Amino acid sequence: MSLNTRRRLAASHHLTFLRSWIADPLQVAAIAPSGDALARLITREIDLRHAPVLELGPGTGVFTQALLQRGLAQSDLTLVECSETFAPLLRGQFPQANVLCMDAARACRGKALGPTPFGAVVSGLPLLSMPLRTVVEIIVGAFTCVRDDAAFYQFTYGARCPVPQRVLTRYDLKVTRVGLIIRNLPPATVYRIARA
Repeated sequence: MSLNTRRRLAASHHLTFLRSWIADPLQVAAIAPSGDALARLITREIDLRHAPVLELGPGTGVFTQALLQRGLAQSDLTLVECSETFAPLLRGQFPQANVLCMDAARACRGKALGPTPFGAVVSGLPLLSMPLRTVVEIIVGAFTCVRDDAAFYQFTYGARCPVPQRVLTRYDLKVTRVGLIIRNLPPATVYRIARA
């Protein structure tokens, strides 16, 4: 893809993102799509050994593109996006990926994801703006459809992991801070959640 094509696509995605944020700021929960630096950080521990990979809340596909740059194939990816604006955009951009237009909590607790256990989960979901019950459904559901050694990667704009410690303790999960990206709007921290 040429640089000009990438720039036009990025501009189009920013406009779509802004329109979605204006329509439903709590669902989108950010004023701009995640940047490339954050995408590299949240995916830096993932490679072909982790295939297939589940992505929750891919939005405009910035993390998806970073996963492809890590060596995964589109067919290795299942993208769960609840936005009826973003899901068709993702299908057009990643036609070989499995794109599901549905709520992440529902996808994780049902059979929609299929029988294959995932090797990693990358989440762009705005967990801080969700009710705790929904956060628990997503985390617990995700860990029922992954391999034993899989991790759940989550970023946040908050000061600490968006999954409360009492939830991590109750479900025997541990959290590790992967890193902080200042060059993101706003700055973001990435956490890895795994079985203890």
